[in-house]
Amino acid sequence: MVIKVHGPMMSPAVMRVVATLKEKDLDFELVPVNMQSGDHKKEPFISLNPFGQVPAFEDGDLKLFESRAITQYIAHTYADKGTQLLPNDPKKMAIMSVWMEVEAQKFDPIGSKLGFEIVIKPMLGMVTDDAVVAENEEKLGKLLDVYESRLKESKYLGGESFTLADLHHAPSLHYLMGSKVKSLFDARPHVSAWCADILARPAWCKTLELSKQ
Repeated sequence: MVIKVHGPMMSPAVMRVVATLKEKDLDFELVPVNMQSGDHKKEPFISLNPFGQVPAFEDGDLKLFESRAITQYIAHTYADKGTQLLPNDPKKMAIMSVWMEVEAQKFDPIGSKLGFEIVIKPMLGMVTDDAVVAENEEKLGKLLDVYESRLKESKYLGGESFTLADLHHAPSLHYLMGSKVKSLFDARPHVSAWCADILARPAWCKTLELSKQ
């Protein structure tokens, strides 16, 4: 069975799935989707994801969408491969799940808005909305204070081992750490060390290499 990931590598959601596959040392086929021409809103892609968003994922006859659901499938199904991304202990699994929710519900909305304004808009020749940036910089600072408190207690969000809770942050961290908001991360030593750790992982470096091709 061939694993297929449909979507462009510049997409944070696609990068999230690819990084998980790299952590697991799994072979896969990356299927390009031209979003500029709207291919993600047409057949055949729309039959894989009716919401017309990347990525879409295939593993044999299984078809999935939503990047975080895909990473959990990969981590469970291929638990014996590569990096163990899920705790075995139910309590540790619950803690990891809490921080996966924090990433999805609190970190990602802020990170996505900042990334769009600071990174994507300049690339597209659009004007950055400074008011949106200022509002979300304030929100990010308060959120990172919570992260700093958590990371004083353990090396990673879910405990002493790297898990999906950390991996899910990598795409947004990559874009934000290359922007002016890096100072918000650098001002918090435990957060800063955590970011450096995640972004230096071999699987993440391989993901970035793929995105440059």
